[in-house]
Amino acid sequence: MASTQLSRDAYDRLKAELDDLTTRGRTEIAGLIERARELGDLSENGDYHAAKDDQGKMEARIRQLQAMLKNAEIVDTSSGSSGAVGAGSIVTIKYEGDDDTERYLIGSIEERRDDVSVISPGSPLGQALVGKTAGDVVSYEAPGGTLKVEVVAVDV
Repeated sequence: MASTQLSRDAYDRLKAELDDLTTRGRTEIAGLIERARELGDLSENGDYHAAKDDQGKMEARIRQLQAMLKNAEIVDTSSGSSGAVGAGSIVTIKYEGDDDTERYLIGSIEERRDDVSVISPGSPLGQALVGKTAGDVVSYEAPGGTLKVEVVAVDV
């Protein structure tokens, strides 16, 4: 499995989520299942089926977090002072022929923030942007053809 690049903050947040799910979350779900079992016939017990469904979703998230954290690569996002696009940087771009700019965070979807969308460094646009600085114009292959974007600004 390929490593996932995460900032220290994202790694710590995901580790805390995993710890919470494997302790409090499992205990809470077990309690819900036990209370639902006490209601009788399990074949027609909606509370029981809902609790088991929630348990399955939680266990899937636990497995996802375990795999992600096992293969995580902590990146130093404070090194954005170089002005080059890298994991953890926020890049402002402008598509050729468009006057509007768009801001993106370069990194894992787990790094997402409310105010900015995420671009994976492994995506075609992400690959084209990594290492570039403000003023650079890059091209990348999209499903609709080749697109050109200008790097307007790079922030941490």
